[in-house]
Amino acid sequence: MTKSFDPTAALPRPPLPEQRPLRDTRHGRERQDPYAWLRAANWQDVFKDTGLLDPAIRAHLEAENDYQKAVMTGTEALREALVAEMRGRIKEDDSSVPAPDGPYAYGIAYQAGAEHPRFVRVPRDGGEAQTLLDAEKEAADRPYFSLGGASHSGDHRWLAWAYDDKGSEFYTLKVRDLASGEDLPDVVEDTGGGGVWSSRSGGYFYTRLDSNHRPSRVFYHRLGDGPANDALIYEETDAGFFMGVGKTQSDEFVVIDIHDHETSECWLIPSANPAAEPRLLAERETGVEYDVDEANGTLYIRTNADGAHDYKLVTAPVDAIGRGEWADFVPHQDGRLILDHFVLKNHLVWLERRDGLPRIVVKRLSDGEEHAVAFAEEAYSLGLSGTYEFDTTAIRFSYSSPTTPSQTFEYDVESRERVLLKTQEVPSGHDPDAYVTRRIFAPAKDGEMVPVTLLYRRDTPLDGTAPCLLYGYGSYGITIPASFSSNILSLVDRGFVYAIAHIRGGKDKGFRWYEAGRRRNKANTFTDFIAAADHLVAERFTAYERIVAEGGSAGGMLMGAVANMAPEKFGGIVAVVPFVDVLNTMLDDPLPLTPPEWPEWGNPVLSGEDYEVIASYSPYDNVKAQAYPPTLVLAGLTDPRVTYWEPAKWVARLREMKTDDNPVLLRTNMDSGHAGASGRFSKLEEIAYVYAFALRLMGKAQ
Repeated sequence: MTKSFDPTAALPRPPLPEQRPLRDTRHGRERQDPYAWLRAANWQDVFKDTGLLDPAIRAHLEAENDYQKAVMTGTEALREALVAEMRGRIKEDDSSVPAPDGPYAYGIAYQAGAEHPRFVRVPRDGGEAQTLLDAEKEAADRPYFSLGGASHSGDHRWLAWAYDDKGSEFYTLKVRDLASGEDLPDVVEDTGGGGVWSSRSGGYFYTRLDSNHRPSRVFYHRLGDGPANDALIYEETDAGFFMGVGKTQSDEFVVIDIHDHETSECWLIPSANPAAEPRLLAERETGVEYDVDEANGTLYIRTNADGAHDYKLVTAPVDAIGRGEWADFVPHQDGRLILDHFVLKNHLVWLERRDGLPRIVVKRLSDGEEHAVAFAEEAYSLGLSGTYEFDTTAIRFSYSSPTTPSQTFEYDVESRERVLLKTQEVPSGHDPDAYVTRRIFAPAKDGEMVPVTLLYRRDTPLDGTAPCLLYGYGSYGITIPASFSSNILSLVDRGFVYAIAHIRGGKDKGFRWYEAGRRRNKANTFTDFIAAADHLVAERFTAYERIVAEGGSAGGMLMGAVANMAPEKFGGIVAVVPFVDVLNTMLDDPLPLTPPEWPEWGNPVLSGEDYEVIASYSPYDNVKAQAYPPTLVLAGLTDPRVTYWEPAKWVARLREMKTDDNPVLLRTNMDSGHAGASGRFSKLEEIAYVYAFALRLMGKAQ
């Protein structure tokens, strides 16, 4: 594998930052961190102004960028071809199917060549589309631009919209007058994203981030007032909780949602009376989660209370306080994981997963009659799009599979009529019959069966010679959907088998699948991924040296762990914004996500046992003197989720410790954060870079 990276000209030596050992003693155990200095002391300031980064740190990151450019020399033509291919599968002047709301229908549309969308509306009774916001114009002359949300007011006069122009996810919130097309002077900085309108359209609720990037306060902004006059509605003093603001489908209540990874709490405010005191629905209780919707004076609550690990739906009077008046409406069933729900005037709709596959269920409120919407493929993705309206029988959902482009359906929950509104166009052409989607099951070391979704061309030889991109995540209960990706076809058409390992730590097989891959069970996540690789080799889909493993964020932590545990079973590693310095980060409580993450990983500050568990797998702390596969690492300078110094430190330690000559590349985007490049086409360059790395490793770079 290394020969595919042998240059025809001499390469510079890889950067090795100086070591400045920092000693730390916790729970009677001393550690040294030689690269701790890469964590900028003024990281909060750097999120808002990258020019404030310590020059020594900047010099190191730029040296890493120069090195990876040198090593990847010779792949320029391949990357250009990959971008052209992937762009050719994108309908450049694409648009969504506008969703009705009163006299209008709202949607997004792209102009050919545009990186960012336009928000549009069309009169429901016919007429010309009106552009409400052209994000392409707003993004002009900005190195980075990302929309945080755009929501119209109930009277259709205003648009609240938010943007981030640094990648640090501090959003600026503005309001546009839809009659004049001009923004009001009301500008609110450092918000968590979009605003939630009161029902009378006189103002909106929003969350404001503190200096440590935590959404700690909810405010109400009255149109025409300056931000200094905004009313503080709620303040969360526990740094361990996230907070957001939403609204019930009926528009009767604004909902303040407070949660970490295992506990939640909701406060209700009458949407018509934003000055009212928020009312607590049920006090937070460790391990109990719930969320709420409302219809006709009844609350419909999804919860795991009373041992309902896979969740149930309960009802309560709209003025209920506490859980004493909650009554089961859709009882808990083991193995049926209820993922989401909303309520129309006459129907309850929810999304559930059984046996690893999703389906939609509808229950008529008047008589309790139920029916389900499902599909027959071995592996597929199903998503509820919801609706702006409450008094309706029409909902939207999307369906796709690895071989089937995304389809948008409108479904009448009363008549059960299903209408296909839109199928994702692939301008360069796509023949689903040329590909195979399969779901296989890999035996884990403890006897559990790990689902693995496969996509490959029908003419790919399955004799153990095919290269394979094996993707994994396995944290926070997040399930990686078996959905259509036009980009991955650039690898599959070159003979790759694409595999998604649905490992423990996600909720692919219910809540127990999540619990079996978190905190003190975290090792199952890693051994499941290795088991997936073993099974792919045993079934002759590929060979160990032909597997390129990829994961991002917490999935990047997975990459670091399996590289330490079984480096011989992978021909390459791709770690995107990888959470690899787990122990140091979970000890660093000023960081934005650390206190809210303790329920997921454990609290090593207070618990010696949690400390030992995290220390046993934290990738940065477990790099050892052994051979590692070629590795590509991507980072973002202003990333508030996985800070740039985690991948930078990990790469430095790999270079220091490993015993081979395989390249380890660090590519840091100096203008973006966790999500990478923001435009729909500029993202393709980053994807092409990853694919070129994998293709070069597998000898398919021509």
